[in-house]
Amino acid sequence: MRIEKITLSRIAIPFDSGREKYADAHQDYNAASPALSKMESLLVCIETDDGLTGWGEAFGHLINPVTFCALEQSVGPFFLGKTLEDKAGLDALMTEADYAFHGFGRTGPVRYALSAIDIALWDLLARKAQQPLWRYLGGQRQAIQVYPSLVSYGNDPARVAEKAREVWQQGYNAIKLHETSFPAIAAARQALPDDVALMVDVNCPWSVEEASQQADALRELNLTWLEEPVWPPDDYAGLAEVRRRGVPLSAGENAAGDADFERLVSTGAVDILQPSVCKVGGISGMLRVFALAQEHQTTVVPHCFYYGAGLLATAHLISLLPDNVRLEVPWVQWTPLLYPFLNIQPEMTLPGSPGLGFEPNPEVLANYTIASATCIFNGGSHV
Repeated sequence: MRIEKITLSRIAIPFDSGREKYADAHQDYNAASPALSKMESLLVCIETDDGLTGWGEAFGHLINPVTFCALEQSVGPFFLGKTLEDKAGLDALMTEADYAFHGFGRTGPVRYALSAIDIALWDLLARKAQQPLWRYLGGQRQAIQVYPSLVSYGNDPARVAEKAREVWQQGYNAIKLHETSFPAIAAARQALPDDVALMVDVNCPWSVEEASQQADALRELNLTWLEEPVWPPDDYAGLAEVRRRGVPLSAGENAAGDADFERLVSTGAVDILQPSVCKVGGISGMLRVFALAQEHQTTVVPHCFYYGAGLLATAHLISLLPDNVRLEVPWVQWTPLLYPFLNIQPEMTLPGSPGLGFEPNPEVLANYTIASATCIFNGGSHV
């Protein structure tokens, strides 16, 4: 297969999260922020000379214009005219790209762009093999469990308890919060049966001393994990210190390349690794983290606050992990749905069609695209 065309689509789709819409005094770039009423996705579509199409998704949210530029100006053109036949060829091609772009950092917009390309290439290989991606990767289960990742409700204990109870009543037995105060987290814990897993992502707000104090208080709530409690996120010694307080810790969404995951493991910083497919180097990067975790007997639970091809890519990857690992999904109601798998249920049956199974509604894609670009191979050059 020769890569003939790469199309970029930056989209923004409205959603309802059941909270009041308001703007913070400062601009908040966290995708779970109450300041947002739309969520962006940056989709990549690769077409080959034999008529196959593969989809990927890049990280970025509100910084998507930078990733879009990297894809349009540098990363996309690099792949035009390249050929792809099998897994070994994909590995060689992505290694070549890593060498070509390593000077721009092991994380950031170029890495996010490469992640999207990698996802799309895996989609192409699985389609060529006429297998769903989960089976092409070696997965053994088509049904996976889902856990809702709630947006922030402003640390309002009554509202947090109400939403946690509402989600549990819809059949979910694991829930993640994005709150930072003990009263709000405790309110959710008290609203739920003891056997419902409760996770909390606080998005790196505290010093090591503050995080240690928070962990001491939260220990009684029996959290499944406390996610990224320390600022800066790469203070792995600090994370290890907080971990000794007895609350399981998770991190990895903000890791920069494979070496950062190795440091997370070697320093004893976390109990759970959380690679993010749209940031870490795509499916290839995720598979490397899976291998590292298996070598060191560390749990992996992928991060996923996406709604495009990245969500489905993460779902396929979870089929490779133990049965108790669930797929994280943003707990919002999309208006409209980009594709049918966004009609989230407690259990997801992975696509049986070849590849990712990501087929966006063309009308929704057209109506909610806010920027687009196309790179085309033209006999040794691109236009």
